[in-house]
Amino acid sequence: MSAFSRAEMSDAFEHYLTVGRACGESGDWTAWADLFTEDAHYWEHHYGHMEGREQIRYWITSTMSTFPGTEMPWFVPEWHVIDEDSGRVVVYIQNRMRDPGDGSVHEAPNITILRYAGDGLWSYEEDVYNTAQFATMILGWMERARQLGTLPDDVAFEIPEPG
Repeated sequence: MSAFSRAEMSDAFEHYLTVGRACGESGDWTAWADLFTEDAHYWEHHYGHMEGREQIRYWITSTMSTFPGTEMPWFVPEWHVIDEDSGRVVVYIQNRMRDPGDGSVHEAPNITILRYAGDGLWSYEEDVYNTAQFATMILGWMERARQLGTLPDDVAFEIPEPG
């Protein structure tokens, strides 16, 4: 059984979301890493395992300062469950790209599992998603941005020839 109340976990989760929104808007993800304990474990299914807040900080700041992270600033929660007994929060999130210029929405989902450690900090995060679905979504966004003339200059884009 968890030593933390549902109210404390809920407040910490709302803070996690608030900090994530602010970091996405500013492009500076340093504060997001501070949501984790110094010995936290992070399992990102594409990038692998990270151990410790500083390794998480290095990963998130470098990933979100290069494409496609620079164009994916929003992580929109659709639903979440707080499991007081295990000290976990599970959230279904849409990873949303910037508007390419026509109002279209380009997003792909992931499930995030968080383990609460107290004092507003998390000791574990795992992000589970379909990498092929993300690739399709990003390529679709790139093609639309290219068509609209809003694809960033530093993003190389070539459509593969069929066959």
